[in-house]
Amino acid sequence: MDTEAKVRKARICIWRDLNIHHMEIIEKVKTAEELKWVLAEFFSLQNSESDPRAAVLLELYFYTLQFCRDQKFSREQTSCFFSIVKETHQTCMETPLGNMDRCYSYFTELLMCHAARRPPFSIDLFNQEQVLQITEYVVNTYFRHFKLYKYAYTPQVRLDISLSYIGMEVPEESRDEETPPQDHSEGPSLAASEEEEKTAETVLVLESDTAPLKEYIRVQLNEEVSQLRSTVEGKLRENEENFSAQLATLEEQPVKKSAKGKRK
Repeated sequence: MDTEAKVRKARICIWRDLNIHHMEIIEKVKTAEELKWVLAEFFSLQNSESDPRAAVLLELYFYTLQFCRDQKFSREQTSCFFSIVKETHQTCMETPLGNMDRCYSYFTELLMCHAARRPPFSIDLFNQEQVLQITEYVVNTYFRHFKLYKYAYTPQVRLDISLSYIGMEVPEESRDEETPPQDHSEGPSLAASEEEEKTAETVLVLESDTAPLKEYIRVQLNEEVSQLRSTVEGKLRENEENFSAQLATLEEQPVKKSAKGKRK
């Protein structure tokens, strides 16, 4: 996943992901299970039972089509709105960084491309009332759960750390030495017993010498972890407040547009 978002330009997207043949099959489907199976076949999401990301994407596509059915959209409108949702989701997944403002801006640009007749740049596929319904639906479903989508599709990063301290002697690895064959029939030899005793004494000496250092490292790590935890919790609270403020702003925009329409 790239850390930099691509620059996307809104274009007319009718028949982009669902063509006429797809829409004919979808219109014949009667049950929710059949519709999910059809969508899984269209977009290669057959592993949704074992892959959580595929399951999330399948649910997004399924409820998008359910909304189109509830609003009694035509084939062209259904295909277009499905592609708008799909394009918005792909924009969200382009970067693990927060890009909700960019996604919402791109979503509105796509929607406006299909709400005014200005060929070849836009077409009047949706009327004003449908635009408001679509905006309200996407805000209340996708953008309200924007952070959950971002979390589900952001790869987990694991950091492995190895520490080395100046002044600490690192025991050299014992070299394999050739030893003459011994007769074990009469029990362990005296040389072997002496070697085991020396090894045990060496281990005890090393443990006694490094015990204070280990305790110091443990205390320092606990302090660092506590500071890091408090910093992360503060960032999470700050991000949550910013997200709530942005979401409130997005919810107010359709209301303002509808109020202007009534004044006209």
